[in-house]
Parts: sequence; C-alpha cells; structure tokens
Amino acid sequence: MRKIFANGTDEEKFLAELSKRAGETNKKVTETVSAIIEDVKENGDEAVKNYTLKFDGNLPQYYEVPREVINDALTEADQEFVDALLNAQENIADFHNRQVEQGFINARPDGVILGQRVRGLSRVGLYVPGGTAAYPSSVLMNAIPAKIAGVKEIIMVTPPLKDGTPNKDILVAAAICGVDRVFMAGGAQAIAALAYGTNEIPKCDKIVGPGNIFVATAKKLLYGVVDIDMIAGPSEILVIADDTADPKFAAADLMSQAEHDVLASAIMVTTSEKLADATIAEIERQKEYLARKEIIEKSLNDYGAIIIADSREKCVELANRIAPEHLEVLMENPMELLGSLDNAGSIFLGNYASEPLGDYFAGPNHVLPTSGTARFFSPLGVASFTKRTSYTYYTRDALAQAKDDIVLIAEREGLTAHANAIKVRFED
Repeated sequence: MRKIFANGTDEEKFLAELSKRAGETNKKVTETVSAIIEDVKENGDEAVKNYTLKFDGNLPQYYEVPREVINDALTEADQEFVDALLNAQENIADFHNRQVEQGFINARPDGVILGQRVRGLSRVGLYVPGGTAAYPSSVLMNAIPAKIAGVKEIIMVTPPLKDGTPNKDILVAAAICGVDRVFMAGGAQAIAALAYGTNEIPKCDKIVGPGNIFVATAKKLLYGVVDIDMIAGPSEILVIADDTADPKFAAADLMSQAEHDVLASAIMVTTSEKLADATIAEIERQKEYLARKEIIEKSLNDYGAIIIADSREKCVELANRIAPEHLEVLMENPMELLGSLDNAGSIFLGNYASEPLGDYFAGPNHVLPTSGTARFFSPLGVASFTKRTSYTYYTRDALAQAKDDIVLIAEREGLTAHANAIKVRFED
C-alpha cells in the first residue's frame, strides 16, 4: 500500500488516477445490455429464461419461488442467524421510521388551500445478487425503508445458485422483511423484466439493489422508463486519523472494504507518519489470515493509499474532495469534525464505530453514493420510495387578487394561452 505525502503534487496525481477507477461503462457491455433489454421488451419471460439458461447453465428450480418455500426457509434456518437478522431489522426500522415525511395543508384566511400529499410507490423491484455475492443484509436495507414508506408491493429478483435452487439466506431475509414475490432471475434481463413487466414478472415503478456491471448498466439505460436508486460504483472507504488512532483498527477497517472487489478503494489520510507506517505493518500482518487476501492485495495495490497531511483541516479538505461512500473519523474528539464533513455517504465516528457496523446492524442505510457522488446524492432511505404531489385550491376572489400578476408574467413569456386561461374567468 503506497504512502503519499500531501505536497500539492503527489496526492493530486493519486486522486486523478482514482477518478478513472469507475470510468465510463464499457462500450461492449452497453451494446450487450442494450440487446438484452430489447429482447426482454419484445419476448418477455421467454427471453428472461433463455438468458438464465445461457448465463447460468440451467433453468432454476422455480421461476417464481412459491410462498411456502420462502416460509420454509425461515422456519428451517439457523436460529442464531434469524435472531441476528431480527436484531438488525429492529435497528434499521427504528432509524428509518424517523425519516418518514408528513404531508401538509396550508388553509389561508382568504380561502386558498395549498398542500402536499406524500405516499409510497405502488410497486418496487429489488435486485439481489446471488451465488458467492449473496448479501441478505442488502435485502433488509432495501426492503425495510420501502415498507415504512408505504410501498404496496415488493418484487425481488435474484439469480439461482449453480444447482438451480434459491439462496436460502436471501429467502430468510425476504421472509423477515415481508417481500411479496421472489423470482429466480438475474442480470440485465431481470432488470429489463422489472422495468417493462412480463406476463409473470410485474412492471415496477422503481428498481433498487446492487449488482455487477451488467446490472448497473441496465439500470442506467432504463432510467426514465423506471426510477432507480443510484448507479453504484465499486466500494470505497476513507479513514481520516491522527496519532490517537489504533493502527490495528485502521488496518482492519481499510481491508473490510478492500475485500469487496479488486476495484474497491481504501484510503487513509492522517496527520501521523508513525501511524501510517504502523497501519501498513498491520495490514501485512492481518491480511495473512483473511479469506479474500488476494482481492485485498490487488485492491490496496491499485486503488489504496495512505496520504500524510500536515493538519486536521487538510484531512477534512481531502475528505470533502474525495466524497467517499464510507468515511471513518479515527481522531481525537471526532464529533468536533462532524459539522465540517459535508461530502460522505455515511460517517463513522470514533474507534468503535467500525464501518461493518453500518453494513449490517446500526440502522443507517448501507446503500450509499459512490465515486464522489456523495457531493450531491444521499443514502437510500424512506424518501427514496415515496412520491409527492402538490395541490392547490383558489376561490374566485383569491384568483382575482392574483390575476393581473399572472397575466403580466405569462404575456411577458409570450404564452398568451396561459394568460387567456386566467382572463376568461373574469369576462362579463
């Protein structure tokens, strides 16, 4: 893992390299996904099943997983695992219940009524990766806020295992969260099915959930046909630390994200060169007993770095510039910095708020903006699954008070029909 001094040149070169990591979607991938989308749009379930056979090697045990199979997965699951998910569910629900947005009504003395109505989307599609990248925690993080928002129906799609069966852990999470229907389909074809609807898979208003480059590209191409959560890039973590940080903790947390993907980015910005050296030594020690050692090594070599800055203020400046998905603050009095950290998906404060706490258990959502988009995007939440409609009621007298201003603005814009729609209401 490289060590860089923030001298105005070396860190700039590294950040420029980092910005190329996500890059533009591969042209060949876009062409492939576009063809899949068109095929599913025209041929529906037949196309989805043909792609499942082509990419997964065989058709799944079920196309739609029967409800009794989902329920059996829950009743037959290891109780400790179920209890852990239930405890996480409680924390996630408690956090997201506080996000619920209320509508409002403003009844004015002149008889005018203005307001906003907030309600959940009718139907949401949830994509859940399968195989070795099966994450039941993502089911919780996507389905729980959707339910709290008032979404009427959640349709899950997930690829089958190699033997054609569903991943039992995914089904357990689906049962706990009240997912309504589960289909055994993955890849761009499943995203297209959710966007357009087929004879069997219902058309959805929004698609959420992580996936590989083909899934991400399909979501990007279908945005507008359907809403999406975000276009997620590779995982990333930034740790800002001073000499009070424990290098053992810092190293472990950096590797917790590096193990996701060879494209993952794990960076530390610190005021202490001593901590930097100790953290590198801890990475070398700890990685030897981690199952995904090779992925961690490549990720850290290609997209990892420890940047040594001359002040806490410089650490904060770089953090806001990088705008990481996950930001850990391993500094003395970390709460003092919270008001200055403007660009991050989720912030973890202090030695015992390790990033995996947020992935699984604490309550805030782990579906977060990546690749610097935390500058303008927010984490997934209850608002992600709602829509707002404004409404207006005016009396004749109230409109009479406003008509001259409305007509003046409309005619200034050259929209005489707009002006006329007001005028005709006051003709003798």
